[in-house]
Amino acid sequence: MDHPLTVTDDPPYDDVADLKAALHAEIPERPDGGYRTLAVLAHDDGLVGGLAGYTHFSWLYVEQLWVDASRRGTGLGSALLRAAEDEARRRDCRGVWLDTYSFQARPFYEAHGYRLFGELADYPPGHAKYFLTKAL
Repeated sequence: MDHPLTVTDDPPYDDVADLKAALHAEIPERPDGGYRTLAVLAHDDGLVGGLAGYTHFSWLYVEQLWVDASRRGTGLGSALLRAAEDEARRRDCRGVWLDTYSFQARPFYEAHGYRLFGELADYPPGHAKYFLTKAL
């Protein structure tokens, strides 16, 4: 191998951007492939909850869902999730997927119709990362 390798925890921004662009250029063109961000935010004298993600290839991916501790149990998390699912339907998505940890919200998502499709055991050590999906 004639190519020098660099291992770093501080890669040049341009190199990472080039890497991402090269990978994205290889994704086949599809009419349903359009990437669009999606956010649902709740404010009351500041942010008290929100959901962030994106739709791509007719799926919604939920990157984050957070509700301030003072608002948990009020239905705000459910409302955020429903609003995102409703918008995903308007965008003609066929499903939603997300990941969560064993110390986070798996029961919350399962109560909303999500089912487990994958698990990464011992990540982080002593816990698990779960992958869940829901058809729309």
